[in-house]
Amino acid sequence: MKYNRVFVLVFVALLGIFLGSLVSATPNGANVTVGNSSTGVAAAAGSQSAYAGNLTEITLSGDSVTQSWQGYYGNVTGAIKLVDSSGNNLYNWSMASPSGEIYSSTNSSISWSDIQCFNFTATGAINSTGETSGGTNLKGMNLTQLQNQYNVNVTESDSINNTFNYSGAGSHADFYTGSLLFDGSECQSTRVFDNSGAGVSGKFEEVIQYEPTTNSVVWTSLLNKDALGFDNKTHDFEMLVPEDGHGTDTATTTYYFYAELQ
Repeated sequence: MKYNRVFVLVFVALLGIFLGSLVSATPNGANVTVGNSSTGVAAAAGSQSAYAGNLTEITLSGDSVTQSWQGYYGNVTGAIKLVDSSGNNLYNWSMASPSGEIYSSTNSSISWSDIQCFNFTATGAINSTGETSGGTNLKGMNLTQLQNQYNVNVTESDSINNTFNYSGAGSHADFYTGSLLFDGSECQSTRVFDNSGAGVSGKFEEVIQYEPTTNSVVWTSLLNKDALGFDNKTHDFEMLVPEDGHGTDTATTTYYFYAELQ
């Protein structure tokens, strides 16, 4: 009987480890360490002498800082773990520069098994019935509702539709969220600038996802290890998230970050 009890205990322990290994990996909350934060500096005003009675043709050029977007960039460290529900590690594999995705949303609780691509032309009705996980939302939030949320006009140069303007085959790399595959033709995407001053395919790609259960928009940056970024330094990701800074709006928006490392 003593040996039988030992066998049962060992069997149960091994079964727990085995069942734990069957659980699909999903994005996990990510710790955030804030580094440098800055914005563009106003350029000095140009000048031209005025003479009474003269007509002078001049061509002006200038830049304005966006009132619709916040940018994030940086590097990612972490580990792949074999861990129980209490956080006890059986084993882990440290990664100085992992691959995978960084996710950001204004919602602190996402149902990752229901995640989809965001659909600019969805019906706008908040209803997850009949939606397909891993597909594109047919109902739920659409582009108009999303841009209204951040006080963005569809005709503005830095609107969401003008920024995330890649769609169709080859618009982004294939990636997984949990066990759900999103191929390169599914999601609206953008290419954040690298050291060439342009968005390049396969460099810093970002897509928009949608989670219908909680009506959450998720901004997803595909990790690219040690790639030369906009500032000519190496980064693992670059990301844009919308933020309303129009008119007198000085309120901030809290974003929650999640990581899925491979």
